[in-house]
Amino acid sequence: MTLSPHAETPAPRRVLVINPNTNPLVTARVRDAAERLAGPHLCFEVVNPESGPFSIESDDDKQQAEVHALALLRQKTPQRHDAYVLACFDDLALYAARQMLTAPVIGCCEAGIAAARAVSPDMAIVTTVAAALPGIRAMMQRYGAGELATVRAAGVGVDEAARAQPVSHIRLMRAVEAAVQQDGARVILLASAGLTGQADRISQEAGVPVIDAVEAALRLAGGVS
Repeated sequence: MTLSPHAETPAPRRVLVINPNTNPLVTARVRDAAERLAGPHLCFEVVNPESGPFSIESDDDKQQAEVHALALLRQKTPQRHDAYVLACFDDLALYAARQMLTAPVIGCCEAGIAAARAVSPDMAIVTTVAAALPGIRAMMQRYGAGELATVRAAGVGVDEAARAQPVSHIRLMRAVEAAVQQDGARVILLASAGLTGQADRISQEAGVPVIDAVEAALRLAGGVS
């Protein structure tokens, strides 16, 4: 009797994740989120540019970060990843990257809105600094969620948010509670890579579902339900 040869084990899906700022703590938080989703059939490489803004909190920061993120993507292109994630809620460099690459490129804002909409149309976006509000509102309109979502800033910087110190957490929860109690939000979307990994704690304290935009993008890129 002839035995059938064993089928070859498929190669794991490889996803490159770029944190466009140069803050190693933010990159570490994104990496931790990716590692929780990784498995035998899915692996993530999480990196940040060597140069560029430490935090992305202004239009100038965005412009600088986009240049360095695209340069890093070009450097990594020969490795032929199966998908790419730009781990910044501003979705900076997203369209340029999609023109450059043939594999899917996922932005956190776009993925986060889709994930939040699946929970409830009554959503609120909570971000770090007030300077981010106009850009986020513009993206809400671009993605067709302008009439669905309110946007609030906690008044903490991206690095401060990533450190998750008690004072910054209190400010964050004030913004979340205002979104729930005053705006009628039934789901909160966290709009900063600095807030990666904090959704479960915030959800428990606020009593509503909380979507981590970075995690939503990781799940979409990795095909994780």
